[in-house]
Amino acid sequence: MSRDAFTYDPQDAGDVRDTSTRPSVRPRRPAPPGTRESRNPAPEAPARSDGTVARAQHSTRDERSDSSRAHYVRDRAYLLRDSEMYSLKEIGKFRVIAVSDLAKHAYGGDRQRMEKDIRALARQSLLRDKTLEISQKKTLRVVTLTKAGYRLLKKTNQVPDDQPIYHGLVKPREVKHDADLYRVYQKEAARIERGGGRPVRVLLDYEMKRNLNRDLALLGPEKDDPDRKNQIAEKHQLQVVNGKIPVPDLRIEYETPELELRHVDLELATRDYRPRAIAEKASAGFSLYGRSEDASRLRRVLDEREITAGILTL
Repeated sequence: MSRDAFTYDPQDAGDVRDTSTRPSVRPRRPAPPGTRESRNPAPEAPARSDGTVARAQHSTRDERSDSSRAHYVRDRAYLLRDSEMYSLKEIGKFRVIAVSDLAKHAYGGDRQRMEKDIRALARQSLLRDKTLEISQKKTLRVVTLTKAGYRLLKKTNQVPDDQPIYHGLVKPREVKHDADLYRVYQKEAARIERGGGRPVRVLLDYEMKRNLNRDLALLGPEKDDPDRKNQIAEKHQLQVVNGKIPVPDLRIEYETPELELRHVDLELATRDYRPRAIAEKASAGFSLYGRSEDASRLRRVLDEREITAGILTL
């Protein structure tokens, strides 16, 4: 589904997702002055012949030794294995993940163990397991956090203060697009790690739009002033394109081998995107991903508009 470049819309002001407002405690090393990080993703390195990389998968202890531990929220105790807690954190960061992708990336393909964990988390009302119809002939099974799962992660400090987490579905019609962002992240994280970097934080468009909305609203009558809008865009490390401030689907902040903090902005474009929207996202410096069935059309649109950006296949 096409997501147009962002302009200030008062209707969006109430679209505040369940995220922490506590200040960041992570020390950061700024990128060199004048560097446009979003135009400089992590350096590429040769991939293996199967298109994957030898990146470190999350690895928990052997299931037999991965015993449950109690985590307390008020007067409620939740018994969780390390693998179950890891899944909650992954789901919370991305709001919604397809079950097949969770099995592949969080469990190294161990579907049986993942199913066991999902059942245990659902029994404790920490996770919701849903199968949704995404077309007349296709369904998609996804997992999201419940409010209880969200509270557990926040109250027990399972994620850094500045890492937003979410619960529940906001736009069921866009569930396929939103669930695929986890795959986009895994692809890009592999590229970052091949270049010697380390992902440290994920921001979804929900969070970026919220922060951008807030600052644009403070401009009041000056919100349409080009210079003021450019200042706001620069503050959020974004760009003004055709009078708008495009916001990516996903931003990954990462440390370089030199321990500098940089970021890459990612957009999952689909065949439903209008050519103008694709052009604006490319002009904003976003790295564009596309599903394999959409990639050829997206490349054709870029060629017709003489845009040099490439399409990375999801």
